[in-house]
Amino acid sequence: MENKISVIVTTYNQEETIARTLDSILMQQCHVPYEIVIGEDCSTDGTRKVCEEYQEKYPDCIILLANKYNKGVQNNYFDCILASHGNYIADCAGDDFWIDPLKLEKEVTILEQHPDITLVHTDWNSYNEKTGISSPSPHKPFTSSVTSGKQMLEAIITQTRIPVIHLCTSLYRASIIRKALKDDPFLFRNKEFGCEDIQVAFMMALQGNIAYVPDVTLNYSKGHESISFSPNYNKQFSFAKCVGNLSYYLATKHNYKSNKMERYFNARSYELGMYAFRAYNPKLYQEAKKLASKWTHSPSTSLQLLFFVMHHPWFWRIGLHARKIFVTVKQVFHKK
Repeated sequence: MENKISVIVTTYNQEETIARTLDSILMQQCHVPYEIVIGEDCSTDGTRKVCEEYQEKYPDCIILLANKYNKGVQNNYFDCILASHGNYIADCAGDDFWIDPLKLEKEVTILEQHPDITLVHTDWNSYNEKTGISSPSPHKPFTSSVTSGKQMLEAIITQTRIPVIHLCTSLYRASIIRKALKDDPFLFRNKEFGCEDIQVAFMMALQGNIAYVPDVTLNYSKGHESISFSPNYNKQFSFAKCVGNLSYYLATKHNYKSNKMERYFNARSYELGMYAFRAYNPKLYQEAKKLASKWTHSPSTSLQLLFFVMHHPWFWRIGLHARKIFVTVKQVFHKK
């Protein structure tokens, strides 16, 4: 490995935003040289052409991995890491963008000065693609300048909508993740887990201390369909199932058992059940029941009630009708 930062950019069908992402990386002012490793995952729009144009313009800086087939987010991301050369890794998704030209400089300085720190992360904004308005990120649980990583492990396993560590704000040590990839490929490559950021955050916290910089360095793109957000209930079910499976694997492997963990898996099970309920999909209902019996030891009353309703099709239809009326009334009052 070289004394270099490798910035990982995975992208798929992001023709409208990928140039913005790359420009935000290229504006970085850092005393450590950096490379940009782009994993272009067989887009069906003009994303690859944009990436090729940037590679031609910045041949000494940009490495383009033009995949021959669609690998999916996990394999695409971790293959980019294995193809990189730096001893530090950052990433910026193809629809997000950095807004602080000193992001990498601030983070790498901390890692150089403190060998016990494995990862540095920062604050971030949510950016609405439709309105162009950015808003502060929600409250984060660990905002001390340095936190023992082991204090964060349970929170990382049980995170829901708000990441404990937003990976696109982070810079972390490449040696740790490369070793972890070798030691436990199932954790990183299993498609039933469906994401890549939780694994990285967990392994970094497991191996050392985590530093936090309160500066806002990222605009996190929202307001459009993505892996973690979709108006399609079947896709929402699939993503929630994958994250739940990943959390269960980490909790089981590292022997995490607590009331908080039980509440988390009850909430995940209820979330799956509600997606199946809204989709009116008996197959998803059966799958949700199976996962709930695996994840939870004491199903909550609300979870038991939900499954009872879905077990009886006529109750299920009445429930859907009642929910439709409730949503309509809520929208009317919201407009007023």
